[in-house]
Amino acid sequence: MAGNDLGSLLGSVLGGGQSGQGGQGGAGKILGALIGAFSGDRTQSNDNPLSGLMDRLSKSGLVEQAQSWIGTGENKPVSGAQIREALPSETLTQVAEKSGVSTTQAADEIANSLPKAVDKLTPNGKLPLAATLEEMIRGQRA
Repeated sequence: MAGNDLGSLLGSVLGGGQSGQGGQGGAGKILGALIGAFSGDRTQSNDNPLSGLMDRLSKSGLVEQAQSWIGTGENKPVSGAQIREALPSETLTQVAEKSGVSTTQAADEIANSLPKAVDKLTPNGKLPLAATLEEMIRGQRA
């Protein structure tokens, strides 16, 4: 599953495309680059980069926030500073470079957009399987 494809899906979930740097399109591009950075993590039983990202955030002290985005209740906010602490610096640098923004801008956009995107992708309170995400991406292309 390509990060750009998932980024495009996330952008559409957030209400926009993937083009441009501002607004929802920029969010899709940044989240796509972030998911792409986790695509190489094959430790997930369902081969889902979104699961890998959520695990990383949870293990980095953001477990309450991450669980709130997946759950059906209110989404707990996260700050760009918390995202910068939770993600490896090389991952954030890679995301920023692929998105054409600074690492601070990337972290701030992730903090702003990721909770909404995860919430919309998990309406039943569970992370979708990789196959489900791929199905959603295929449906978006049709």
